[in-house]
Amino acid sequence: MVKLKSPEEIEIMRESALVVSKTLGVLASEIKPGVTTLQLDKIAEEHIRDLGAIPGFLGLYDFPNTLCVSPNAQVVHGLPNNTPLEEGDILSVDCGAILNGYYGDHAYTFEVGGVAPETKKLLDITKESLYVGIREFKAGNRVGDVGYAIQKYCEDHGYGVVRELVGHGLGKKMHEDPQMPNYGKRGRGKKFKEGLVVAIEPMINLGTHKIQQLRDGWTILTLDRQPSAHFEHDVAIVNGKPQLLSTFDYIYEALGIESNEEDEFRK
Repeated sequence: MVKLKSPEEIEIMRESALVVSKTLGVLASEIKPGVTTLQLDKIAEEHIRDLGAIPGFLGLYDFPNTLCVSPNAQVVHGLPNNTPLEEGDILSVDCGAILNGYYGDHAYTFEVGGVAPETKKLLDITKESLYVGIREFKAGNRVGDVGYAIQKYCEDHGYGVVRELVGHGLGKKMHEDPQMPNYGKRGRGKKFKEGLVVAIEPMINLGTHKIQQLRDGWTILTLDRQPSAHFEHDVAIVNGKPQLLSTFDYIYEALGIESNEEDEFRK
């Protein structure tokens, strides 16, 4: 069942999302060759708790950590470990937090030092596809409109769009209705209404869209072991239009990047 949020709930959820945004911003300064993902996990947990929130992933479905960290050919749900990051890696960092009973949940794929041109292009196109999808998230449109837009944008660039893993509604639970696939047909699926809050999260592969799960029960890998990118925002429908609750601004501030990509979706 889809649970629409009141204006007051949306503002509470904005605060939850910003806990995650600020945490990703702190991590942006720490992600470099030689750092381990377990170190990043510890930093993230401490920062979330310092902000008065609770790590949203820790213990959820028995997940053992604060962050999902997925380097290179890992798509999502990677487990933090003691392997140092290397120059040229990419690292998807997915983070969740609970504040005042509501979840924030979003993700960014970071470059570790300099990366190969084809990998950088994958990151750029995947992030662009996130905003392509968000533009279709408005009152009167349907789930398939968002999925179709993301799928077409990425497949037109020759990339594989993961099918088995999808975005989702967000609220007092991490995963609410509706599911938000990154593929689909226009005009299909549930209709969007005022007050809907979702996490839109393209998971896009340099090669095949096919994936497999490791024996750890969590880590998802591309079948051909080519790189995968993952970007995610929390978005609400306010006055019929998409409005971002999360932001990459803290990441960009840490990395010295100037961007106006979020301007059209701000409050």
